[in-house]
Amino acid sequence: MKSAPHISASVMKFFISYCRRRVRRDFHGLRILKNGLPSCDRDRPLVVYFNHASWWDPLVCLLLARDFFPERSAFGPIDSEMLERYGIFKRLGFFGIDPSLRGTRNFLRITHDLLADPQSSVWLSPQGRFADVRDRPLRLQDGLGALAAREPDAAFVPLAIEYPFWTEPRPEILLSFGEPIVPGRSSVRTVEAWTRVFTGALETTQDKVAAASCRRDAAEWLEVNCGKSGVNGIYDAWRWLRARLRGEKFNPEHPTAATR
Repeated sequence: MKSAPHISASVMKFFISYCRRRVRRDFHGLRILKNGLPSCDRDRPLVVYFNHASWWDPLVCLLLARDFFPERSAFGPIDSEMLERYGIFKRLGFFGIDPSLRGTRNFLRITHDLLADPQSSVWLSPQGRFADVRDRPLRLQDGLGALAAREPDAAFVPLAIEYPFWTEPRPEILLSFGEPIVPGRSSVRTVEAWTRVFTGALETTQDKVAAASCRRDAAEWLEVNCGKSGVNGIYDAWRWLRARLRGEKFNPEHPTAATR
């Protein structure tokens, strides 16, 4: 039987700092839609479920948990084999699961115990695999629906994540939270029906991010973490010199739709 996950405050502090450095180094910026900020009740347990776009998802979710829900302890399931391979995650609130029926039961038991604390949050990727953000229809595992049937007082919040390229050589991290869903306020009862409800809510949130991503209007987004800009030394040196000759301030960023 799996034990409850553990969070080491010192390890978490170190790893959050590491995540911020990686985002600044490898991305142009981490942005969240201004009309996609979280709006859930702070006095009830929280389940954030997100599309599984890339290897970066757990790191991004750790930053979001710290920046937007600092008062909450954040936990999340991870493949048992991966947890053994990357042992540091054992001290960051992650707990191992496997795809068997017993693994599903352990997931529901551990998550239920965690959500007994209204200041806890659990972050899930119910697709169970890496999937392109354009895949439709989404296919979510029934474990999320089973969790809703057991947790009527929790707020279930969809989170859409994309990693597109805009005008810089490094990609963006684009995010949006969806509207919270509290099972106890709904007439939905079956696991299958809850899976359909959550699938539709996540698709809607992903479509909103996709449409805003295509517009490339920086004014629609709140920049949470700023990364690197510019192309390369020679090209940017010429742009810097040209700006100096014109008496202008040099900006290494390329203009987006909002600044053209």
